[in-house]
Amino acid sequence: MQIRRLKIRKEFLKAAKGHAARRHLVVVQGIDRRDGHQHVGEGFTTTKKIGGAVVRNRARRRLRVAARELLPKYAKPGYDYVFIARAGTAAAPWERLLDDVETALIRLHRDKSAQ
Repeated sequence: MQIRRLKIRKEFLKAAKGHAARRHLVVVQGIDRRDGHQHVGEGFTTTKKIGGAVVRNRARRRLRVAARELLPKYAKPGYDYVFIARAGTAAAPWERLLDDVETALIRLHRDKSAQ
């Protein structure tokens, strides 16, 4: 599965219109692009609410690694995902962060299929 980084604001805003799964350490937004391409899009964002630049960068790096580990297992081809760091993402134990990201990805698709 090919994973492509979301880079422009328009892609992030489009993902925000899709479904979201919230956990203690992360929010995962996802949307089916319906464009016929099979790659998976990934984007990461943090806000100043969670801390200064050092904390935001650490949180974003940790989310990137978690996504690299979990997207091949749980992502659906043709979807874009945006991972939003929450307070504590930068300092939480690694296993807890992985569990929150994994649970959010599972719930995102479970909620989508139930509708």
